[in-house]
Amino acid sequence: MSPGLQGKVALVAGGTRGAGRGISVELGAVGATVYVTGRSTRGKRSEYDRPETIEETAALVDEAGGRGIPVRVDHLEPDQVRDLVARIENEQGRLDVLVNDVWGAEYLAEWNVPVWEHSLEKGFRMLRLAIDTHITTSHFALPLLIQNDGGLVVEMTDGTAEYNEENYRLSIFYDLAKTSVIRMAWAQAREVAPHGCTAVALTPGWMRSEIMLDIFGVDESNWRDALEKEPHFAISETPRYVGRAVAHLATDPDVARFNGRSLSSGGLAQEYGFTDFDGSRPDAWRYIAEVQQAGRPADTTGYR
Repeated sequence: MSPGLQGKVALVAGGTRGAGRGISVELGAVGATVYVTGRSTRGKRSEYDRPETIEETAALVDEAGGRGIPVRVDHLEPDQVRDLVARIENEQGRLDVLVNDVWGAEYLAEWNVPVWEHSLEKGFRMLRLAIDTHITTSHFALPLLIQNDGGLVVEMTDGTAEYNEENYRLSIFYDLAKTSVIRMAWAQAREVAPHGCTAVALTPGWMRSEIMLDIFGVDESNWRDALEKEPHFAISETPRYVGRAVAHLATDPDVARFNGRSLSSGGLAQEYGFTDFDGSRPDAWRYIAEVQQAGRPADTTGYR
């Protein structure tokens, strides 16, 4: 990896758990000061009612070698986002990396339900969480980020542009949410490029988030036990894998070559040569298309 991010400042919007936590920690590992936002704190949980908190993520950033600063923010509230960016500017005077990772809609999708039967309340809430939060955060954060050459915007999504173009994501609202974020990165790339900055869309593969592990009734130490229920889970990756992808992007002096592109953790692992914690390089989206959806037996040979 290129020289680290000492003296650089990152904002991970939606860093409580999952990819946001993995990204925050890996940015800390290369020396960044990381503002970690979310709605779940030690004093109050969000409607998720999950145990993970922004304070825990910030502490993990510290342990990794960076500086973690937790700030409770609802990114649907413009005033809260405006105040957050004003605080970053007042305390740091700069912003070098913006990761738009707010999601919070795992429990809203109704899979394989046609639009005329899907809950409008849940569907529109999903779109607001996926799209409005990202636009609101960029609206307030980008004026600070573009003050310095080399700024990076990472729009976190699910699926690459190529995969999502060819595959319906089993819910019209989920499909719109994830493809819209990819287009959002493409559009922002045009806006930040004249300022020497870069914007990309990035997807993890099948990620072993806290929620996903709970769904299978396992934890990170025994995650392979879930293969009895879902053999294709063998291609899964830790949240730190996509975190390493972001860290490499953020420290790449030639990152502008990716401006506007849709990227994946597996693809960037091949590009930069990093691995997941077990030393492998899972390439989930290629596996899903070529093995899982093709109806072939689970076999990660050649895919991790």
